[in-house]
Amino acid sequence: MDDLAGFLRTRRSRVDPAAVGIPTDSRRRVEGLRREEVAHLSGVSVDYYVRLEQGRATQPSEQVLDALARVLGLDETERGHLDRLARQRRRRVKAPGGRVRPEVLRVLDLVADAPALIMDHRLDVLAGNRLAGLLYGRPMPGLNTARHLFLEEAERGLYADWETCTLDAVGHLRLAAGTYPEDPRLASLIGELAMGSERFRRLWARADVRARTHGRKAYRHPLVGLLELHQENFALPDESGMELLVLSAAPGSPAEDGLRLLAGLGADNDDACPPANAQLREQTNDAHPPPGMPRR
Repeated sequence: MDDLAGFLRTRRSRVDPAAVGIPTDSRRRVEGLRREEVAHLSGVSVDYYVRLEQGRATQPSEQVLDALARVLGLDETERGHLDRLARQRRRRVKAPGGRVRPEVLRVLDLVADAPALIMDHRLDVLAGNRLAGLLYGRPMPGLNTARHLFLEEAERGLYADWETCTLDAVGHLRLAAGTYPEDPRLASLIGELAMGSERFRRLWARADVRARTHGRKAYRHPLVGLLELHQENFALPDESGMELLVLSAAPGSPAEDGLRLLAGLGADNDDACPPANAQLREQTNDAHPPPGMPRR
């Protein structure tokens, strides 16, 4: 299915005809707007809009995209996604390589009192600080949070707001797929999630996009209980597709006490949660062992 066509169809289906001045009656069988109604309200021909939804019309103008965004009630994130989908045929964006600079890892290790991690556009965790490893109960490199959500944790796991987290994850992956449509690793991940999770399939079919930059994130940790944290996402420069995520607790809150307790519980197990720079050295040594030393 053409991504632009599918996105237009799903957005059209959610528009209330009455909200755009179209009277409805009990005989109406179409959910949302009809194609001809979108065309009329957008000021384009019905034939052209039909070709857009069939994936046969290419390179719509900025004016057409603006008109469609207005009629379909797109927010800023959805409008940007629509533009990327419309431009895919003209400009293919290569997926970032995913190498984290050592200077960024040093910054990660300086965040001592809050879980912090670096994540790429596929929701692969590339590195995490000590508290992040203790929160998730596992080494950070190699963790994919979408796979963790849908295939490992489900409703009774680490994520107290599991359903909201799944909406965020699918919305993020939809944005990533629109930005990097030729990323084979991303396509493989989406296929794996679709095969393994009925909820993922249902959410993916909705074609919703989300760009979460901050907000509440609640975890149900098996040792310290509920941790209500605040997540801030900081996009890293150089169009790397990476973000630094920091999960902080409000001063004086139960979550702050919980993080302090978690840090204390992990004091005797620091070998399981090495600093981010140590994680980088481990990966580098595996890839490029010293002369005479075998790869692990």
